[in-house]
Amino acid sequence: MEAEELTYTVTLRDYPENLPERERTNAERGYAKAMEKAFGSAAQVAAALDTLRSLEESPPEVVPPADLALLRQWGKASTAARQAAFQGLGEAESAYFDVHLAG
Repeated sequence: MEAEELTYTVTLRDYPENLPERERTNAERGYAKAMEKAFGSAAQVAAALDTLRSLEESPPEVVPPADLALLRQWGKASTAARQAAFQGLGEAESAYFDVHLAG
């Protein structure tokens, strides 16, 4: 039996409504591309996201050091990806990228 490969989606949220769909899609793709560069592949981004989602249910005192390092890596990568994705668009204070496991 083959292991199911995790995939993820990126959605730009709370950006002004007048953003053309093409620019919105390009920003979402740019964010995903930067995250994949930081983690090595789409599968590794999805795996990291899966681990982070499981950490949401864990008390902070029982989080393993490796998972804390992953959390820090995610924060840095997400900040860099956000900056890359908003290049040329202009940043909106309330806008953010919603990243979810697909399926």
